[in-house]
Amino acid sequence: MKLKKIFLAAIAVIAFVSAVNAEVIKVSGKVTDENGVPLDYVSVLIKGTNSGTYTDTDGNYTINVEKGKTLVFSFIGYEAKEVKVISAVINVALNPDNIALSETVVVAYGTQKKSNRTGSVASVSSSSSTAYNAAPNIRIRGYASAPSVYDNANAEEYGSFRENGFIAVEQEALSTFSLDVDAASYSNVRRILNQGQMPNPDAVRVEEMLNYFSYNYPQPTGSDPVRIVTETGVCPWNTKHKIVRIGVKAREIASEKLPASNFVFLIDVSGSMYGPTRLDLVKASLKLLTNNLREKDRVSIVVYAGSAGEVLPSTSGADRQKIREALDKLTAGGSTAGGAGIQLAYKIAENNFIKNGNNRIILCTDGDFNVGVSSNAELEKLIESKRQTGVYLTVLGYGMGNYKDSKLQTLAQKGNGNHAYIDNLQEANKVLVNEFGGTMFTVAKDVKLQIEFNPANVNAYRLVGYESRLLNKEDFNDDTKDAGDLGVGHTVTALYEIIPAGVENTFGSVDKLKYQSVKKAQASAIKSENLSNELLTVKLRYKNPNEDTSKKMEVPVMLNDFSTTTSADMKFALSVAMFGQLLRNSAYKGNADYKKVISLAREGLDDDRNGYRREFIRLAELAQQMEK
Repeated sequence: MKLKKIFLAAIAVIAFVSAVNAEVIKVSGKVTDENGVPLDYVSVLIKGTNSGTYTDTDGNYTINVEKGKTLVFSFIGYEAKEVKVISAVINVALNPDNIALSETVVVAYGTQKKSNRTGSVASVSSSSSTAYNAAPNIRIRGYASAPSVYDNANAEEYGSFRENGFIAVEQEALSTFSLDVDAASYSNVRRILNQGQMPNPDAVRVEEMLNYFSYNYPQPTGSDPVRIVTETGVCPWNTKHKIVRIGVKAREIASEKLPASNFVFLIDVSGSMYGPTRLDLVKASLKLLTNNLREKDRVSIVVYAGSAGEVLPSTSGADRQKIREALDKLTAGGSTAGGAGIQLAYKIAENNFIKNGNNRIILCTDGDFNVGVSSNAELEKLIESKRQTGVYLTVLGYGMGNYKDSKLQTLAQKGNGNHAYIDNLQEANKVLVNEFGGTMFTVAKDVKLQIEFNPANVNAYRLVGYESRLLNKEDFNDDTKDAGDLGVGHTVTALYEIIPAGVENTFGSVDKLKYQSVKKAQASAIKSENLSNELLTVKLRYKNPNEDTSKKMEVPVMLNDFSTTTSADMKFALSVAMFGQLLRNSAYKGNADYKKVISLAREGLDDDRNGYRREFIRLAELAQQMEK
């Protein structure tokens, strides 16, 4: 009897100790490299489980974990570190993996010593694998040739373009282009700079850097779902010139009033998508989106590697656990039949089409297509053939080293779509949660702008960015011509640098026209006193999402609108444009420098609720130091 009591007492003690050890606490801290530099998107995993989190851009993390458990901190290019949880604050410094990293690493523009490189580098051995497929009759097999950055550092592809120059108004008074809501260039440039490299100039698209940020434009008030906003001021990189900012604001709609969605997650599970910044990040990103689905929303999942297959049939957004489980089972391996995946995704989207709803494919890929339809021209033809289905396309780019930006630009621009680059989970949260309506719900399609300049007041003009979005002047009134789409609450910004009448155009000129008198054109412009005070007129065309006939809006900009004092939004937009031109080493950067970029951005901080503008300043400071 005595032994039994002792035994029971021992069990009670063990149970008590276990209960204490099972205490769940909130652990937070910072992860840095060996020099104290914060590391973002470090995996923080509870050992022996699939539960974990990632560090933010400042290297900070927070996780709920049982006391006594072990946290595993891992990041590509660094030795993993295990730490037992005994306190609520755990700061970790990771050391470079000297085995995985060779002394010299190939980068985009030559070689760097490992000690000079701060980015993530992985060398992953190949292994055979089978991608998960829930459909009973489809198995996608392939050889998981997960590429190392060593072999693919020069494999990133960007579409080359010639920067817009100044155009004399006497030669052409009309400037026409499609609106562009994409913001992929900014987050991609941020990733490259944070890796200790300067970006390829063709990776820098100034309009996408501008449109990464939201601006405080007033809401549309009438029946039109969009509103035009203008502001004028002095050009900060050439004070003899003027700047006109043209903003377009789309109508806000409360989330509960948004129509039902028919989503198809189209996920690249080929070998090139192996790793924490590729498929692992895709799955984490789509889980964030899944958390915000409603019962009336539907989700299908299509994957492609050597071939394509449906792994989750159309499922209610209320069944979030089923969607998450399907995502968790995906693995990477095989070649990349992107064209086949796109075709299957459109077929499934059309089969589950919701009339008057939001029908959209969300493509997650590095763009490295290499089987079947794979060239830019073939993809353009394929996606254009799907444009009339009523299904929209969101392209989310992932990965580094072999990232095919040019292909993803083609898909987004030709397929009634938008394009974002996801370099970490915070960016995924921005695109798929904070800006969910703008990314996923279209309120105006085929949005075009045409600016007419008054030759009496403007000598020459230059559109800053939008090189891939230029249209012929005849395209403005042609409703068959495709253009960009605006989502709920979107803001879009365009800048024109203007050489006023009477100021010399030092950026090249042409002979005066023999058969057209400039004086005659000027005389015609000043017939009316009102016209003589006009600098330019902004014209905008758009279509409602379910209509094929466009509507036109028109707003004049007056000469006396110029001001030496500008809004905080204007200052910040100009700092971003200046930064982009410096990164491109633009022929039109004038006397711009990083000091001016940083100073102007600080003046434009305004109500930086999400911290994106402060992050931009830190990025500009980094580029300034790298230039030194």
